[in-house]
Amino acid sequence: MPEGDTVWQAAKRLHDALAGKVLIRSDFRVPKYALTDLTGRAVLDVTPRGKHLLTRVEGGLTVHSHLQMEGSWKVYAEGQRWSGGPAHQIRVVLGTADRTAVGYRLPVLELLRTTDEQRAVGHLGPDLLGPDWDPDRALANLLQDPARPLGEALLDQRNLAGIGNVYKSELCFLLGVTPWLPVGRLPAAHAARIPALAHRLLAANRDRPVRRTTGGHRGPDLFVYGRAPRPCPRCGTPVRVADQGDGSRERPTYWCPACQAGPAPQPHGTAGTGRHHKRG
Repeated sequence: MPEGDTVWQAAKRLHDALAGKVLIRSDFRVPKYALTDLTGRAVLDVTPRGKHLLTRVEGGLTVHSHLQMEGSWKVYAEGQRWSGGPAHQIRVVLGTADRTAVGYRLPVLELLRTTDEQRAVGHLGPDLLGPDWDPDRALANLLQDPARPLGEALLDQRNLAGIGNVYKSELCFLLGVTPWLPVGRLPAAHAARIPALAHRLLAANRDRPVRRTTGGHRGPDLFVYGRAPRPCPRCGTPVRVADQGDGSRERPTYWCPACQAGPAPQPHGTAGTGRHHKRG
């Protein structure tokens, strides 16, 4: 699933292409909005909120979308061939005189009154890349359930918005603890680092085509995510991978058994491809 930095990039591409321009094409290809026509309305802005995208248009309307695992927005110049997938995967087309934005495979697509946006995103915690970023509130949210594994708490968008499976694994590595360590057992000094560290990682990567958490320009881009069973770039121990989740939604989670303290399940397989290119 695209993470906050990737969604921020998608919003910027859409905003640069559409904002301040009048729509001359509006084509919603989902039954609920089949008769919706936004032509003649100007696009006001495209704003990311965590992993959500809010495209606001004149008349107090917002096109709300979420990419989840497979969705994407592509922007094409006039006359450029569309290449984001077959036509039957297109969910919406929004076009101006010189740019066309095409939403492919969007699992969440709805038209809201702009005044009702909170119905879609009001449950989210502070946005790591948004104007509402509040590190103190984010930390308080994370610590409110001491028994919860840290990895699950980081993924909960109600605590702080923008972290996905990649940053979950990388943050836990940088903190030196496993994603299965209960939040209440996290040393206070480590816990206090989480908001600033998470913000720094996402902010550093929002303008990069390839996500990098290791800092340097040599060696791997990521410390542990996608690297099992290759050696940890810090200590050389084989990186491990196992599922983490509530049973209904488990995700592969990576860690170094030597660099990270705390409980961990038995590893499975050797999944991982190393270099992780952003989606969106």
